[in-house]
Amino acid sequence: MSNFQIIFEERAARIGNFLIGRLLPFRQKRAVGPFVFIDHMGPINLNANEQFDVLPHPHIGISTLTYLFEGSIQHKDSIGTNQQIDSGAVNWMTAGKGVVHSERTPEANRHKNKSLHGLQIWVALPKEREEVDPSFTHIPNHLIPSWAHKNVDFKLIAGSFNNKKSPVPVYSPLFLLEVSAKQRSWVDVGSYLFGESALYVLSGTIRIEGNIYPEKQILIAENSTLCSFEIEADSKVYIFGGDALPEPRFMDWNFVSSSKERIQRAKEDWLAQRFPKILDESDWVPYPGS
Repeated sequence: MSNFQIIFEERAARIGNFLIGRLLPFRQKRAVGPFVFIDHMGPINLNANEQFDVLPHPHIGISTLTYLFEGSIQHKDSIGTNQQIDSGAVNWMTAGKGVVHSERTPEANRHKNKSLHGLQIWVALPKEREEVDPSFTHIPNHLIPSWAHKNVDFKLIAGSFNNKKSPVPVYSPLFLLEVSAKQRSWVDVGSYLFGESALYVLSGTIRIEGNIYPEKQILIAENSTLCSFEIEADSKVYIFGGDALPEPRFMDWNFVSSSKERIQRAKEDWLAQRFPKILDESDWVPYPGS
């Protein structure tokens, strides 16, 4: 029997005018380790008159991770950050007690054709860190650990794997690993994983015990230590997970917390516009239905 006991297909969802693929959460699985939300953006091709503009919106109780395969995004937030992220780099923003941010097409790209493709991820904070002061860290591509082993390329986007550690300042034990291959290869990483784990096929195909799983499939492992598979040529997958947080997390729109009362307070604060503001940005995303 395969170690992967729950198998999903990426679902269509919408952010503003853009259609994206939702990977997490599912009704049957609300989190994998501390990962509570993952969206697959794109690939989106935009002409000179189209822009990717996500207006200022709030978060609490999580860290957000943006990782692009292609394109660029300009990130601005209420703690004063103004940072462009390009493909291969990581933007890590810890919302903690509350932050507001926007994501837009950089000014230099707004009058030309462009493309955008990547992952947007939310990682729940441990209960004792849910109300930390907000912070932001940008990690350029060349600082993210990458290596090759037996015709397979690895990149440790966040967390720990074997004796390697990503510079992304995570708050709990986790891993986010990129695995790609130019030719058919065997991958066995289970002995280095811990807690809960899942595998997302971004492109290409993997095989497990004779079963074929094409792109846009998410496989939830029953036992992380048994994570092994055959990856076909020109395929790329992401393995993510870690230690599950002991308390359940509740989610309402962009608010995540171990406390429903805290989420209600955040909702009221956003409706009353009591969250901090982004310099030189006066618009915002309304609370759904308000």
